[in-house]
Amino acid sequence: MLLADAAQVADGKLYILGGGWSITGPEAVPSAVAIKVGVDWHEFDAQHHWELFLEDADGNLVTFDTPEGAQSIEVRGDFSASEPSGVPVGTPVDVPIAVNFGPIPLAAGSRYTWRLVIDGESLVGADVSFTTRPPAELAE
Repeated sequence: MLLADAAQVADGKLYILGGGWSITGPEAVPSAVAIKVGVDWHEFDAQHHWELFLEDADGNLVTFDTPEGAQSIEVRGDFSASEPSGVPVGTPVDVPIAVNFGPIPLAAGSRYTWRLVIDGESLVGADVSFTTRPPAELAE
């Protein structure tokens, strides 16, 4: 997983703009999470469900007040991979996923984590954290 300014999937590849940051703000700006999932050959043609959650430093879902009540930032999707032709049996396949966000109004001077869950399981390395800068008057 990688934080970026923007990301896109095309032709089975991730295209990343402004990738690899871990500090942002304090103002809200557009951002993206670029994800590369490795699918082992024994999981080919199986449907997998993924979920991406934004958590605060304590591991709680980040929520925002909306007319419908408090809402967390969650994105969900499904993927599958098929055996590629012309490669040795047992070769894993990479599945790229790009999730773009508009400006998210996060608290300045705070720590956050995007957590990826696949098929209900949090995998090792399936998270990426970042920090928002303190307000400009405090940073001087």
